[in-house]
Amino acid sequence: MNYIKALMVVLLLPLILFTSCESDNDPSPVDGAPNVTSTNPLSNALDVSRSKTVSIVFNEAMDPSSINSTTLTLKQGSTSITGEVAYAGTTATFTPAINLSAAKIYTVTITTGAKNLAGIALTSNTTWNFTTGATAEILVVVNLGSAGDYVILAKTAINNSSTSAIKGNLGLSPAATTFITGLALVDFTGYATSSQVTGNVYAADMADPTPVNLTTAVNNMTTAYNDAAGRPSPDFVELGSGNIGGMTLTSGLYKWSSTVTIPTDLTLTGSATDVWIFQIDGNLTQSAATAITLNGGALAKNIFWQVAGEATFGTTSHFEGVILSMTGITFQTGATMNGSALAQTAVILDSNSITMVE
Repeated sequence: MNYIKALMVVLLLPLILFTSCESDNDPSPVDGAPNVTSTNPLSNALDVSRSKTVSIVFNEAMDPSSINSTTLTLKQGSTSITGEVAYAGTTATFTPAINLSAAKIYTVTITTGAKNLAGIALTSNTTWNFTTGATAEILVVVNLGSAGDYVILAKTAINNSSTSAIKGNLGLSPAATTFITGLALVDFTGYATSSQVTGNVYAADMADPTPVNLTTAVNNMTTAYNDAAGRPSPDFVELGSGNIGGMTLTSGLYKWSSTVTIPTDLTLTGSATDVWIFQIDGNLTQSAATAITLNGGALAKNIFWQVAGEATFGTTSHFEGVILSMTGITFQTGATMNGSALAQTAVILDSNSITMVE
C-alpha cells in the first residue's frame, strides 16, 4: 500500500509543478489594474458648492494622456457640463467652466479609457452622484470706494465736443485742468464748474484737498477694476461668442476672453438687489441706435462692466451700468448713459447725456 501511495506522488508531482508555474506566469486579466480610492465630493454628497472642482484619487500613477474630457465627464441629467480636465500625481480634477446650478443632481464618470502607466485600464466605469446646494451663491457689488463719487473719472483726459449734459462730479488725475476740454470751465478754489455739468469738476492741479482726494479716488478705481476682473467662478463663459445683442441676461458673473459687441438691443432683468459683473478681456462695442433696457427693478448701480480694452458707445445708443475701463471710454454723438464712466486713461464725449445713479 505504501508503495502504491509513493508511486502516485511520483506520477502526480510533475503535474502539480506544471500547474503552479502556469499560474505564476499567467496572471488574471484584472491583476495590476488601477482603481479609484477616493472622490471629492463623496458619492451622494449633499449641499455641494456650485463652484466645486471635482477630484478623483487613484491608487497609482495614471497615464496623463488617458485622463481627458472623454474619459472624465460631468453631467446634469443628460446634459454634459463643459470644463477643464487636469491630472497630477495620482489625482484627476474636473473644473466646470461655469457655476453649477443650485439644487441639482450631477453625475461624475471616469471610464475604462483611463489607464495606468503600464497601459492597464480601469476594470469598469466608476460613476457617482452629488447634489449642489439649494441656494445660489450671492454675487456682491464691486466696491468703488471714493471713485463712486464721480460720474466721470479719468487719468489722462476728459474731452468734450459740442454740448453735453452731465449729472454728477467729474474728476481727472494725475493730469491737470488743461486736459479737460470742451466744457468751458469756470474756476473756483479747489474745483471748477460748467454749464454742461450738474456737479463740480476736479483736477489734480487744483487747490487742496482736491489732489489728495483725487489720488485716493483713482487708486480706488484701480482697486475696483482689479476686484471685478478677479472674481472667480463665472456663471457664464464666452456667452454668444461675445455677441450679446438681442439677449435677456439675468444677474450673475459673465466672462469673455475677447471683444464683446452689442449690435442690437440688450435687456438685463432682475431685482433691485441683483448684481451683474461683466469681465471683458477685449473691447466693448455698442452699435449706434441700440439700447440696454433694465427690467424687474434692476439698477444701473449694480451693473459693472470691467473692460480691458476700449469701451465705445455708438451714435444715439443708450447704456446702463458702471464702466471700469483700463484703456479708454468713447461716447459717440448723442449717446446716453445711466451710470458712471471710470477710465484708467481718457473719456471722450460728443453731445452726450451722462447721468450718475445712486
